[in-house]
Amino acid sequence: MVSLLVDSDTLEVQLAPFERVLARRKEPLRIDRASIVKVQLTEDPFTWLRGVRAPGTHVPGRLAFGTWKSVFGDDFAAIRTGRPGVVIDLDAGGEFERVVLATRHGVALVKALQRDDEPEQGGSAVAD
Repeated sequence: MVSLLVDSDTLEVQLAPFERVLARRKEPLRIDRASIVKVQLTEDPFTWLRGVRAPGTHVPGRLAFGTWKSVFGDDFAAIRTGRPGVVIDLDAGGEFERVVLATRHGVALVKALQRDDEPEQGGSAVAD
C-alpha cells in the first residue's frame, strides 16, 4: 500500500516492502514540491504509462511498479488495477519527469500539494 507524506517542502512516496521489490527500489521517492509542475486526477492510471519498464514490474492491466524510460524522460509508476490515480508532472532536471500513482485519496493529495500562494496550506499524510 503506497503511503504519501506531504510537508512544506517535500512529497514522499513510501512503498510497502512487497511494492519496493516490485519497483526494484530500496528508498522512498522524495519529490521537492517546488519541482511539481502539474497534478492531475485520472480514473485509469495505466493510460499514462509511456516508454519501456526498466527496472520494475509490469503485468498489463493489473499492476505497474518501477521506472519507465521514454524519449520524454524517466517516469515512476506505482499503480494497481481498479484504483483511480494521480499524475504528477515534474520540471526537468530531477530523477523523474512524471510520477503516476494509484490512490483513492487523489483529491486530498491535490489539496495537500497546493502551492503557498493558494489557500489551505499545511502538512498532511495520505495512505492508500
